[in-house]
Amino acid sequence: MTASRPGDPLTYPLSGLLREPPGAIRLYPVAGVTVDLGPDLMLADPIEGTIRVSRTNRGALVHGRLETAIATQCSRCLRDIEVPLDLQIDEEALPSIDHESGRPLDWSGDPDALRLNAAHELELEPAVREAIQLAEPIAPLCREDCPGLCVVCGADLSLAPHRHEDDADPRLQALLAFRIDGDAGTH
Repeated sequence: MTASRPGDPLTYPLSGLLREPPGAIRLYPVAGVTVDLGPDLMLADPIEGTIRVSRTNRGALVHGRLETAIATQCSRCLRDIEVPLDLQIDEEALPSIDHESGRPLDWSGDPDALRLNAAHELELEPAVREAIQLAEPIAPLCREDCPGLCVVCGADLSLAPHRHEDDADPRLQALLAFRIDGDAGTH
């Protein structure tokens, strides 16, 4: 296994790999890495995993299996929680400069491929950041059966179920006595 460049934990030198024939492989461990996710998202655990880079006739295929967790709030009860994320990165990385001649390469026909920088380095931080942002759940929950907050008083219903009969509209008082078979009558 080869390490990434000091100071840039998600930047990997591929100059040597680009000199090898298609099929050559490099494995890069990812351990204790953090990235800035912007003001609305924060890592709860560092990123861990492995990046595998395989030489192709055009550049390299990048396969990453990474794990981390984000700090967020339950969408029902608003408790602070950590959501574990399993990330998979599958990208093609193409050189921006020909390794032999030093001339710029035109890959305009492949706008979605990652580009190696002029030093033939793979900078994966943007792809990892995007994978984390895409894996963020829309409505994270502390648990599947989280009852949320009381719509009347805002109390956490997982701590103590309660009723608000005194707050009910007097015209609806008769409905408070209505029970469905097996209904304990609490909300």
